[in-house]
Amino acid sequence: MFDMHEAGLRIGSAWLARETTLTLRPGELTVIVGPNGAGKSTLLKMMSGEMRPTTGFVLLRGNDLRTFDAAALARRRAVLPQSSHLSFPFTVLEVVRMGVLPGYGSHADDNDLALAILDAVDLNGFADRRFQTLSGGEQQRAHLARVLCQIRSSAEEAWEKYIFLDEPVSSLDLRHQVQVMETARACCRQGTGVLAILHDLNLAGLYADRLIMMHEGACVADGPSQVVITPDRVAEVFGIRALVNTAPPAGRPFVLPDSTSGSASIAKELTA
Repeated sequence: MFDMHEAGLRIGSAWLARETTLTLRPGELTVIVGPNGAGKSTLLKMMSGEMRPTTGFVLLRGNDLRTFDAAALARRRAVLPQSSHLSFPFTVLEVVRMGVLPGYGSHADDNDLALAILDAVDLNGFADRRFQTLSGGEQQRAHLARVLCQIRSSAEEAWEKYIFLDEPVSSLDLRHQVQVMETARACCRQGTGVLAILHDLNLAGLYADRLIMMHEGACVADGPSQVVITPDRVAEVFGIRALVNTAPPAGRPFVLPDSTSGSASIAKELTA
């Protein structure tokens, strides 16, 4: 398990994330939601080891995350950042194969794994395309394939591995948003833990086993989506009135901004 104990990050006098304690469990899909600047990405980066907390610490399997070298961490967790930029003209297959860990198999095995995962993210036939020729959404799915290659090529047991996804659906159409979340859920069914940051409250409510809502650097709610997503909390955290209801048969919440009362609109009026 990943265990965060009173971990916070401060730069100068500004707290990007306040002291937080939480545990990521195997086989669980945890989703973090919150407005821009709430500290979501900072929390993810501290948990994954990309950023070192100013206060507190993070444990992996009971050991301080700082005691793991890069290779050991790579076998146990894979990270999809918000954005990744490539300057060199790699093919899509080359980008995805970057995720395959050393020692997985032969060159042919690496290719087979990369091609299979490209097919799984709906990029079959893209292997020889130059990465820069892809649309933003296609590039995002190629990077997701790279992350999946990393986690699949690890020799660790599924329940000892974790995937961190920072806004994995931000550039995707509706079909591929659902596909990415179904892929995350499939990883959880195999025992792998997944932490994802989402902005779409409806998508979060539909897929999260556990939902964490952040505001001003702190976790203000943590639990099932039905408990976390309420009209009062949406108003408090996002500054907008919304209707929250549930859709059968799963009883998961869905959110609809309330445009009828006038108080939902937060856009400033244009003046001449």
